[in-house]
Amino acid sequence: MLNRRKPEWLKIKLPQSNLSAISKYQLNTICSSGLCPNRNECWECGTATFMIGGDVCTRSCKFCNVKTGRPAPLDPKEPGNIAESVKALRLKHTVITSVDRDDLSDLGASHWVAVIKAVKAKNPDTTMEVLIPDFQGRKELIRLIMDAHPEVVSHNLETVRRLSKSIRSRATYETSLEVIRQIADYGIVAKSGIMLGLGETHDEIIETMDDLREAGCAVLTVGQYLQPSRANIEVAEYLHPEIFAQYQRIGKEKGFAHVESSPLVRSSYHAEKHVKID
Repeated sequence: MLNRRKPEWLKIKLPQSNLSAISKYQLNTICSSGLCPNRNECWECGTATFMIGGDVCTRSCKFCNVKTGRPAPLDPKEPGNIAESVKALRLKHTVITSVDRDDLSDLGASHWVAVIKAVKAKNPDTTMEVLIPDFQGRKELIRLIMDAHPEVVSHNLETVRRLSKSIRSRATYETSLEVIRQIADYGIVAKSGIMLGLGETHDEIIETMDDLREAGCAVLTVGQYLQPSRANIEVAEYLHPEIFAQYQRIGKEKGFAHVESSPLVRSSYHAEKHVKID
């Protein structure tokens, strides 16, 4: 239930911040719109996450609180505005993500490329991670993103195989693994994330880690699912921080270069550390 009592380790005071550049250009940051508990820590490290393509998604995943419907046309000024904001905020590292745009013939891929190129041209010393949708598994579109040469390409698996169909509206477990495999095969750092507390078992989490490693995933984030509204799927379980610490140890043993695992971890947590892998 949405009003299920949260354990003490999830009771936090959300930070406040004044990012005037974001307001000036009317940009969407998942840091703020997602009420990320880590956003001040990331901003202080010179990292911020921008959401492109609008704020309306063509999909309706049961864990996500982003609005669903018919999106507005893409904003041709957005690539330049993102680039200017990265410069104004003096970001050392930026993460770009997006809503799904299944309404567009190229699913938004060319807009993605325009944003990446604009940010890199204006901010040559800023590293970048892109957290991409599955682009319906279309390899030619995913290749366009990688050819723009972001330092890290991330695509979230979200959950274990058994639960994927019940909480994701169009994406599939196998398609997501193929996206990650294509990223890794290209030679870019491949990253993914999963949420716990949806009803998965320990064995399923281990299987998911193995599937990601087999696909070439180098960086893994593991966090607690928190129900954002009554319209979203309920939390099945709140896992103790020590359980997350165990999965961090297991992930490192399995060969992930970086594993971020704790209840409040989100996809872009410590993203600046994931650019280089050993």
